[in-house]
Amino acid sequence: MVVPSAAGRDMSPESLPLGTIPTVDMSAPSGRGELARRLVRACAERGFFKAVNHGVPALAAARLDAAASAFFARPAREKQAAGPPDPLGYGSRNIGGNGDVGELEYLILHADPAAVASKATVIDAEDPSRFSAAVNEYVDAVRRLACRVLDLLGEGLGLRDPTSFSRLISAVDSDSLLRINYYPTSAATAEDTSKSGGNGIGFGEHTDPQILSVLRANDADGLQVLLPDDGRRGAGDEWVPVPADPAAFFINVGDLLQALTNGRLVSIRHRVMASTSRPRLSAIYFAAPPLHARITALPETVTAGAPRRYRPFTWAEYKKAMYAHRLSHNRLDLFHASGRRG
Repeated sequence: MVVPSAAGRDMSPESLPLGTIPTVDMSAPSGRGELARRLVRACAERGFFKAVNHGVPALAAARLDAAASAFFARPAREKQAAGPPDPLGYGSRNIGGNGDVGELEYLILHADPAAVASKATVIDAEDPSRFSAAVNEYVDAVRRLACRVLDLLGEGLGLRDPTSFSRLISAVDSDSLLRINYYPTSAATAEDTSKSGGNGIGFGEHTDPQILSVLRANDADGLQVLLPDDGRRGAGDEWVPVPADPAAFFINVGDLLQALTNGRLVSIRHRVMASTSRPRLSAIYFAAPPLHARITALPETVTAGAPRRYRPFTWAEYKKAMYAHRLSHNRLDLFHASGRRG
């Protein structure tokens, strides 16, 4: 079932009505403490929020969009020179090696200037530095936003070291990525769209495996999030469309942050429906730790009433499990502590 979203309203931390996607003003008009509480509430109850007044320069976003659009407009042979995605590089339709497909083309880059520069030689052979500059400027801006969100979450959760999360993604050997998706106009028929509850599947149902995801898209709709039923109506979980807003960022909790907070913050399932009328361009910064980073629930999140839900693991272990399963698989189920599930 797909229900309308109330994403345009700035919700108070005391009330998140069923089916509502919270909007958070990152300029903190009510003070830093209130902003931290609001972010924790959004990430605990929804795992997802819309960030406005976020501080990312509009010009940085525009430059990335221009560079990405220029790449996806190139002939197929030129784009394929930047692939295949293993996992970095250019891909089309096939998502991973386990049979998942979508109505999209995509480009996956390591969020490291040297790695971007290396890949830029085939992405923009005419002027590689033009592409590198656009990507690196954008990555720097969204990394800062991700760190700010994570520090505020640390404060709101009462961590002894509120920078515990952001230090993981700020490490020099961070495994963070930038994924740029291009969804051309879908050829889905009216019958297809009826069966799927809207449009054809652009990118199938999944959670993001990393710590935090920072998404920006153009003004084409398509993103949907699976919001939980709170028991008041007994209708079950519902897919809620997220209205497009190119001036905002949409931020969601990843699997690792759910594990680090012992399930206090929730990794949300989401998908993208392909449009039958206009193309969609999106860029997602996946904030991730180094491969060797040990992921375990922080002590403040483990209590007698909330025992440890997940066994410790490294990000490298989790990535291996991720690549071994399909998009929709609940990967955290593989890491539950002995004798505990859900």
